[in-house]
Amino acid sequence: MRTTTTSRTGRLVLMTSHCAGMVDMVALPLWVGTLVAAYMFNPQQAGGLVTLFLLGAVAASMFFAPRFNRIDGRLAASVGFAVASVCFFASAASRRFEWLAMLHLVGGVAAGAGLSFTHGTIGRSANPHRLFGISGMALGVFAVLLLGAAPQLMVHFGGAALFHALGVAMAIAALLATWRFPATDPETQASRAFRESGAKLPARVWFCIVGVGAMALVQAMVYSFVERMGSDRGFGTATVTALLVAIGVVNMFPSGLAAFLERRLSATIVLCAGPVVQGVLALAITLSDALAPFAAAASVFVAVMLFTHTFAFGALARMDVTGRVVAATPAMVMIGSAVGPVLGGTLAKLYGYQAIGVAGAVFDVVALLCFWCLTREPRAAALVLTRHPAEGSSHS
Repeated sequence: MRTTTTSRTGRLVLMTSHCAGMVDMVALPLWVGTLVAAYMFNPQQAGGLVTLFLLGAVAASMFFAPRFNRIDGRLAASVGFAVASVCFFASAASRRFEWLAMLHLVGGVAAGAGLSFTHGTIGRSANPHRLFGISGMALGVFAVLLLGAAPQLMVHFGGAALFHALGVAMAIAALLATWRFPATDPETQASRAFRESGAKLPARVWFCIVGVGAMALVQAMVYSFVERMGSDRGFGTATVTALLVAIGVVNMFPSGLAAFLERRLSATIVLCAGPVVQGVLALAITLSDALAPFAAAASVFVAVMLFTHTFAFGALARMDVTGRVVAATPAMVMIGSAVGPVLGGTLAKLYGYQAIGVAGAVFDVVALLCFWCLTREPRAAALVLTRHPAEGSSHS
């Protein structure tokens, strides 16, 4: 009998898969910093390699999301994370840009496939908002472990230690997915009827998708270079490492808090406030040469995206009951994340770190407009942003 999303084992596997697939959310500064400091690439090249990984994840998500209901999730997740693990271990053994580029692209495709089925399965659970929030808490714990241990390992074993750590994380996710990746909850009659009718998704879905993508772009642009900005401004390795650990500790709480506040806080307020707060923090991080404001803004920067994204995920899950849209979550998040590192690296190379903050503020205005348009649509506001899973159709 297949494990279900309501069992502790099934949730553990989904949480682990979420951590592996969303590794870019926590590892970006170390990833880019390692490619610059240890692999001797310039910021544009380092950002480009990470961008290739994320573009691969986007391509995989766009391919598999429409086929979510026709492919075995356990097979896709286990194979995907296993291939990604091999690519990370191979990256640790190479210094050639061309070889690393190929490995990053293939690894991204593999990890994106695993993550698509993870998010699709969460989206078809009884309470997607809450389960996604719990998975986000697990990602925060993973961030503390990775950001605390990886810099120390790199001091003793070199930059390749980061890729070994990422390879181990993917391998654990692959093993657990093979063991007990849960089956999706039974499809409702409404979901099956909508999927088989071939009807198009509501237009309002795209407002949410573009808004999430724009916030993810800002997240990747700024967060990718937090480690480099701290080092280049003379804050010291120990201080920057402590800041990264603090970021990881803070990131343990926003997704869980978002799950707790699901029925207590209006999604309209969250979705509109998220881009505003993110834009202010982006400017504070990139424009400040003093440690205190830089550290304060950087420590909560990722938390804003995690909190806002949990509410956006819940809204999307209610807009499309088939699970296909949330299966495309890696695409909507990582299309922004994919462009972020290389765009941020290009801006930093040509105009300095300050340009990253200004560009981030502009993209956050785009996100705000998208979420505002979503919440202004009467039906979306009435049926999507204020309706909770317990009030919807029960699963058959």
